Amino acid sequence: MDGDLRKKVSDLNLKAVLFDMDGVIFNSMPFHAKAWVEAFASVGIEFDEYNAYLREGMTGYATIHEMFIAQKGRMATEAECKKIYAYKCKVFDSFGPAEPIEGIRNVLKTVKDAGLEIFIVTGSGQQSLFDKLEHYFPGVFSEDRMVTAHDVKKGKPDPEPYLMALAKGGLLFDEAIVVENAPQGVTAGVSAGILTVAVNTGILKPEDLLEKGADVLYNDMFEFNEALSDFIELGVKKM
Repeated sequence: MDGDLRKKVSDLNLKAVLFDMDGVIFNSMPFHAKAWVEAFASVGIEFDEYNAYLREGMTGYATIHEMFIAQKGRMATEAECKKIYAYKCKVFDSFGPAEPIEGIRNVLKTVKDAGLEIFIVTGSGQQSLFDKLEHYFPGVFSEDRMVTAHDVKKGKPDPEPYLMALAKGGLLFDEAIVVENAPQGVTAGVSAGILTVAVNTGILKPEDLLEKGADVLYNDMFEFNEALSDFIELGVKKM
């Protein structure tokens, strides 16, 4: 840990870790990317998997509108949004359930053993989300420590999802860290004033995350877990 990051972590009064879900908890981004490519192709819009990774964390409708404006010169209609998003979800579901990200169980155990609260902050709105988390990680997550697409008016990169997580937990900006894998999510965490850790679990270039203001970048969850001892030693204040 370099001196600048050490100073930032030392200034924390760490009580919670706010985790994104897709690409952080579950290795679902390859499925999302392929589904978006196919859904956009169905309406004649060029879109590749790298673009999907860059836009991860945005709401589905925001992604659709952005691509319509770029390639068709207009926003999509409500009917078009519904049709494209339904198509995307159908393709995504056809891949079956995504497995947990390699190393995330180690990270969650380290966080839980340190007595820190664990939050999920996701742009997902699927109804079965908590059941899925409970299946793979029994007893780790709770519904009252989740922020989903149903809770917010604005998705990432707006800071609202992370600000709402702080409010739900009665937390101050210096009492949490964000763990993200996507540029939009990094922007949201940084904009919320929270120390933001990026873990590059996908196909992005390091600069895609660092240029958005990530305080530190790790190559995978195993590397992040090794660094967690420093976060806990420096950031958790003993009573």
